[in-house]
Amino acid sequence: MDVTVFLEPEEPEGFAIAMKQAGFELRVRDVAGFVRRTRVLPFLHLETNLPLDIVLGGPGLEEEFLHRARRIDVGGTAVRVIAPEDLVASKVLAGRAKDLEDVRTILLAQRKTLDIDGVRSLLGAIETAIDRRDLLPLFEAQLGALKLERR
Repeated sequence: MDVTVFLEPEEPEGFAIAMKQAGFELRVRDVAGFVRRTRVLPFLHLETNLPLDIVLGGPGLEEEFLHRARRIDVGGTAVRVIAPEDLVASKVLAGRAKDLEDVRTILLAQRKTLDIDGVRSLLGAIETAIDRRDLLPLFEAQLGALKLERR
C-alpha cells in the first residue's frame, strides 16, 4: 500500500520514530540516504505483516492532487483520498502493467462519474510539462480495451 504524506517541516526521522511507536518497522537501514534517493519511507506493520510505503509529497503535481483530494470516513476518521481522475492520471504516468490494470479497474468502477475529459486534460498537461507524448494514447488504449464510450 502507498500513502503520500506531506511533512511540515520535512523531518522523516521524527515521522519514522512515531511510526515505530505505532507498530511499524522500517524496511531499510539507511533511512536518510534512502529518502534522499527515493522520497519513500518503506515500513512493515509488524502485527499484520502489511508493507506500507510512505511517499513524501512535494510541490507540484502531488500538491495539486492534495488540493483535489476528497474526504471519506474511515472508521469515524476523515481521511483525504486522491480523486479518481488524479489516480488514473498517476497510474497512466507510472505505466507498469499493474498500474494499467488498475486504470481499467477504476474506469469500470467509476464509469458513470469519472470525468474522462478531466483525465485527458490532466494527462495533456503532464505530457507538456515532462515532454512526453505517450500518456494520452496510453489512456485512450485503456478506454478502448474496455470499449467504453470515448466522450
